[in-house]
Parts: sequence; structure tokens; C-alpha cells
Amino acid sequence: MTHDMTKGPLLPQLIGFTIPLILGNFLQLTYNAVDSIILGRFVSAGALAAAGTCNPLMTLIIMAMQGMTMGAGILIGNLYGAGQTDKLKRQVSTAMISGSVFSVAVSVLIMIFAGELLGLLRVDPLIMDLCLLYLRIVACGLIFNFIYNFFAAVMRAMGDSRSPLIFLGISALVNIGGDLFFVIVLNLGTLGCAVSTVFSEGLSCLLCWIFIKRHIPVLDMGRQWLVFDRSLLARTLRYGSVSALQQSAVQLGIVSVQGMVNSMGYMATAAFAAAGRIDSFVLIPERNISNAMTSVMAQNMGAGEKKRVRDTFRIGLGLDLVYAVVTGILLFAFCRPAMGLFTGEEEVIGLGVVYLRLIALMYILPAVTNCVQGYFRGVGDLRITLVSTLLNMGSRVAVCFFLVARTSLGIASVPWACLAGWVAMTVYEAPFLILLERKLKGE
Repeated sequence: MTHDMTKGPLLPQLIGFTIPLILGNFLQLTYNAVDSIILGRFVSAGALAAAGTCNPLMTLIIMAMQGMTMGAGILIGNLYGAGQTDKLKRQVSTAMISGSVFSVAVSVLIMIFAGELLGLLRVDPLIMDLCLLYLRIVACGLIFNFIYNFFAAVMRAMGDSRSPLIFLGISALVNIGGDLFFVIVLNLGTLGCAVSTVFSEGLSCLLCWIFIKRHIPVLDMGRQWLVFDRSLLARTLRYGSVSALQQSAVQLGIVSVQGMVNSMGYMATAAFAAAGRIDSFVLIPERNISNAMTSVMAQNMGAGEKKRVRDTFRIGLGLDLVYAVVTGILLFAFCRPAMGLFTGEEEVIGLGVVYLRLIALMYILPAVTNCVQGYFRGVGDLRITLVSTLLNMGSRVAVCFFLVARTSLGIASVPWACLAGWVAMTVYEAPFLILLERKLKGE
């Protein structure tokens, strides 16, 4: 099921690789969106706000682990493109062991310090107990989340983006069924949604393991899964930690903004939770074109195909820009009915419409920054991506804090803060992009 992306026409390869990534991310967001819709419609606005409040914090941890898998995936893609099978196996097992230990440790810490973490977010006391329950249960599934994302990253690095989608699709259906059963039939509320999420994550992890064992011969490693190569650990940690820090910085900025939104009251919290889901759905293709670029580039860098690396960037950027214009127009026009899917509260819908109409006008900038990030990741220069992300999120949080504290913009402060972050990121990356283009062209 692997695929060599160092040969053949790039546009069909990039589109073919991107589509399963997009569908997979839609399914991942469906996990949370279904939770939000069912909680908002069949339980209460407080239950919706509780899940929405916990989601950025859990996503922060999950993004850190996904950053580790992303860094490992770049190394694995290089080794696969270069044909170094023995080293590839040791790289896979070393990353798997270190990541599993990390995810278990984080789960334990979250369950112990859940109250303190939620306190930092200034959670409304009316929903604190619901937040604690949801957060602690979902934290139990972190090991499953890491293993699934690691297996998916390995398969994508080797050119297969379709198989992880199939397993995730099955898991999403199970999650939806579990939500309906636990919440509506058994009337378990927030507890039911959390249990359903953990169970579905465990299922996707199991399906990936079975598939890899049976259908990817190079990864049917038996006891070699227990090999821990210390000589590869330093490079694995370097790539994984930088990528994890970058992904964490993104979500840490979102969590910080969440805290400012929470100070506006739980109606604003509920609106931000629903609008954030919609925004995330719309931006999935932009981000995944960038991720597909990284996978294609990593293989070609390993094979020494520098011209294909540069061509991949141009094709991906063109696709992202077209998508940004089309979806920006559609979101601006249809944001009110989209908000109506999550809640019938008119105040919540109105606040969400304000947020979404502003952010829709700005989609060109994340299209550019996502592609540039994918370019630098693909060539292995994670320092640029880390610094630019820190600038983005730092600017976003600072501007949001100022606008919330000193103006009456309310929830509209968040889109303007996002714009400030994207501008800072673009200004920083532009000169490095020019230098990289010249360097690869010369080589």
C-alpha cells in the first residue's frame, strides 16, 4: 500500500494524496462536532460550553503529540525516499516507544491537575464540574490517539494517505453511534460523549495496527517493534520536539484566546465553540494541502529531487489560494445557517455570525502561510516554521488581549487578532522563502 512519490506527474499525486487527508480531518473534527451538536441540542448550553472549553486544552496536548509524529514522519519519508529500509525500521520503533511513554505520562498529569488547568482558563463555576468530568475521561484516550496518529504519519510518509482515512471513517461512525446511545438513550450527558470519544479512538488505533501487520511488509517487524535505537533518538527528539513545540504553540495561543473569550460569559464561550468548529472545518483543505506538500517533498528530498520539491510548492500554493477565495465567499454568505446547526439560542448564533463573517474575509493569508510552512517542513528546516509560528501566536494573543481589555469589540476581537498573527508570520517568512528558492534552484 506504499507509494513512491519521487516519480510521475506532481499535480495528480498532490491532489490524490491531499483528498484522503482532507476527508480524514473532516472525520476527526466530526468527533468533536457531533459531541457539540448533541450536547447543545439534547442536553444544555452549559454542556456545550463545557465540551467547547475542554476541547482547546485537549487539542493542545494532542497537537503536541501530533507534532512528534509529524517530525518522525519527515525522517521516515526521507529514509523511504532514499531506500534505507533497515534504518527506517529502527526509526519507526524508536519513535513509537518514546511517543507512547510520553502520551501515558501526559494522561496521568492531566487527570491529577485537571482542576488547576481549568482554573487557568477561568472556567465559569456553573460548568466547572462538567468540564472536570469531560477532561479527565477524554485524557484516558491519549495513548490511543497517539498510536493512531503515529501509524497514520508512518503510512503517509510512505505514500499511503487512504488507509488511515478508512480506519478513521469507521471510528467516526462508531463515535456518532456511541454519542447517540450514551447521551440520548442512556441520558449520560457529558459523560456519555467523553466515553464514546475514547472508545472510538481506541478502535481506530486497533484497526491501524492490524492493517500494518498484514499489508505493509516492511512494517511487519515482530519483535523489532521493541528495538530502541539510541543513536536515532537524538535526531528523532530534535525533529519531534521542534514540531511538537510548533504545534503546541498554535494551540496554546488558541487556549489563551479561549480564556479571554470565557471572560465574556458562557454565551460567548458557546458561540466561540460552535464558530470555531465551523472555521476549523472550512480550513481543513488549506492545512492538508500543506501537509500533503510536506510528505511529497520529504520523499523527494531523500531522493535528491530538488526541482520536484520546488514544483510541489508552486502547485500547492495555487490550489490553496483558489480554495481560500471560494470558501471565504461561501462562509460569509451561509454562516448563520451553519451556526444554527449547533444551537437554537439566538444570542449564541448572532455572536458566531460576527466571528465567522470577519474571519472569512481573511482566508487568503492562512492559505499562503500554510503552504510556506509546508515547504519548510518538507525540506527539513523546522527552525523557520517554529519561529514564524511563535510570532504568529504571540502577536495573536497580544492583540486579542489589547482589544478585549481596551475596546468594546467583544468576540470580534478574535478575528482581528488572527489577522495580526498571520501578517507577522508572513513578514518573517518572506525573506527566508526567497533564499530557499534560490538555494534549491542552484542545487
